[in-house]
Amino acid sequence: MTHTLNLWRRRLGDVPASVWERTELEVLILADNDLTRLPPEIGGLRRLTTLDLGHNRLTSLPGELGHLTGLSGFLYLHDNDLTEIPDTLGELTRLRYLNVGENRLTVLPATLGRMTRLIELRAQHNRLTTLPDSIGSLGDLRELWLRGNTITALPSSTASLHALRHLDLRENALAELPETIAGLPLLRHVDVRSNRLTRLPDWIADMPALEKLDLRWNPCAPSPALLARLERRGCVVLL
Repeated sequence: MTHTLNLWRRRLGDVPASVWERTELEVLILADNDLTRLPPEIGGLRRLTTLDLGHNRLTSLPGELGHLTGLSGFLYLHDNDLTEIPDTLGELTRLRYLNVGENRLTVLPATLGRMTRLIELRAQHNRLTTLPDSIGSLGDLRELWLRGNTITALPSSTASLHALRHLDLRENALAELPETIAGLPLLRHVDVRSNRLTRLPDWIADMPALEKLDLRWNPCAPSPALLARLERRGCVVLL
C-alpha cells in the first residue's frame, strides 16, 4: 500500500508542521494551495517517490529538496514564481519526470545532467535562452518540452540525446534548426512553430526517424524538392 497524503486545493497558505512528521509518506500532493515558501523540513521525507508542488506561488526552493533521493516518479514544480532551481536538484538521480514549466527561470542548473533517469523534462513557458551543456547526459530522455521560452540555440551535447522521441521548441527565437538534432536516431516529432526560421536545411530529410515536422508560423518556404523528399519517406510537414 502506497502511503499518500493528498492536500490538493486546501487553501493552506502554508504547509502544516504535522506534514513533516509523516516520514512514511511516498506520495505528497500540495498543489494549488497558495504556498509562498517550502521549509527545509521537506528534506526529511526521504521515502517520497512523487511530490506535487504545482500551481502555487513559490519564489524559491530549499536546497534540502535534493535530500529526497527516493524520488523516482514525478516532481511537479510548474506554475510557480521560481527564478532559479537549486543545484541540489541534481541529486535526484532516480527521478523519471520533472516539470518546471510556467515559472520565470532564465537558466536550468548545470547539475541537471546528473538526473540520468529522466524520461520526460518539461520547462515550457520560462525565460530560457539555451540549456546547460550537461543536458547531453540524459541518455534516457524521451520527451523535451521547451515551448514559450526565448531559446536561440541548443548546446552541442544535444546530439547525445539518443533516446529522444519528441522535441517541442514552439514559440522560441530560433533562426535556424539546431543541427545537433540531425542524427538523433529515434526523434520522431519536432515542433518549431512560431520561431524565426527562414530556411529548412537539406539534412532534415536524412533524419533517421522523423515522422512529423511542424513549421507553422515561421517565415520559411522550403523548396518543393525538399518537401517531396520528406513526403516520400513518410514525414508529415505542416506549413
